[in-house]
Amino acid sequence: MRVLVVGGYGLIGAQVVARLLSQGHQVVGAGRAVSSARRRLPSAVWIDLDMGRASDAEWAEALSGIDAVVNCAGALQDGPTDDLQAVHQRGLQALIQACAQTGIRRLIHISASTIDGRTDAFSATKRAGEAAVSTSALDWVILRPGLVLARSVYGGSALLRGLAGFPCFIPVVHADALVRVVSADDVADAVVRALRPDAPVRVAVDLVSAEATTLGDLLRRLRGWLGLAPAPIVSVPPIFARLTGHAADALAWLGWRGPLRTTALSQLAGGVGGRPEDAARLGLTLRPLAAVLEASPASVQDRWHARLYFLKPAVLAGLALFWLASGVVGALSFEAAVSVLTNAGMTTPPAQAGVLAGVVADVALGLMLMFRRSAPWALKGMVLVTGAYLLGATVWAPGLWADPLGPPVKTLPAALLALCALALLEER
Repeated sequence: MRVLVVGGYGLIGAQVVARLLSQGHQVVGAGRAVSSARRRLPSAVWIDLDMGRASDAEWAEALSGIDAVVNCAGALQDGPTDDLQAVHQRGLQALIQACAQTGIRRLIHISASTIDGRTDAFSATKRAGEAAVSTSALDWVILRPGLVLARSVYGGSALLRGLAGFPCFIPVVHADALVRVVSADDVADAVVRALRPDAPVRVAVDLVSAEATTLGDLLRRLRGWLGLAPAPIVSVPPIFARLTGHAADALAWLGWRGPLRTTALSQLAGGVGGRPEDAARLGLTLRPLAAVLEASPASVQDRWHARLYFLKPAVLAGLALFWLASGVVGALSFEAAVSVLTNAGMTTPPAQAGVLAGVVADVALGLMLMFRRSAPWALKGMVLVTGAYLLGATVWAPGLWADPLGPPVKTLPAALLALCALALLEER
């Protein structure tokens, strides 16, 4: 079978693509940014397709020669790069219409088990998408996973590992909220079963474990899975969580798509439920949390990720402030900085130009780092500018190397920190 997987490089989508390939299916993966997916899953064919903006002609081309479609595309909250209605409603309706026009009958739609009875935009648009699927004439199956656990992590699952790996204690809001988990492997298995010719159609299936656990207990068990010593749960006041969520919402407009959004926090506050008995419709027995964790033992890279999770934003914020402060201090101490160069033998005009260039570069790099799109260039620029500073100091003011405060020496850790931040920048 030739299967189109929309959103095929996400947490669930990548698992679905890999499972379909292992079952001998031909897979076409689609998404907004597939260059990395082409390298990670080269056996699939990858096409650029924006679920929320694709035209009828683009859908027709994407569906050419396709036997079935799996829709794993989704967004958490509106932002500069995400439009919930476009992805969850309009894009899905366009996909359904294109399937009907091209004669494709089987559509597997990945939704969520948390959306019933909730009023946030995520839940409302997800419900509208489910309604569009369930009222169509296609042979559809809606899969509604609970809290998805996978070997790879992204977004909320990455946050859980970061919290579980927090030093000394585990900070958590809504520690008593009940959650039901599901393995990404089991979700992929459900997709494969739903694509079989004899599979039930026009059904909505919750994919959640029979065992419900509190969020606090889940984090304790994840910490144990990481191989870290037990630590106490420390409840974070809801007001602090709300402030953090609003800050994350603001950062999203700068391009940073963190998991601590207000929508994610509201979803956790209500718990993650569902009907465990639904999986039997597909002949599937979902594994409990203990079996999911034991099936994939953690290794050193998992501990690294967990321990570095909260250091990453701290490093990025610290570097941005460091370079902005450096530029401001240089501007306020302009004459003193110029005198350092003139005392070393440089004439006044080039000394002034050099200091001014340094001030502008420092401020520009600090501002660039605040925006996700320009952050890689900012980090590379910080390393290059640091090298230029050290070269200039060596040529024009070598005495600075013997300064008791060691200003040139102290720039080296900043450059190394920028290189570390560059290595940690990617989210998938």
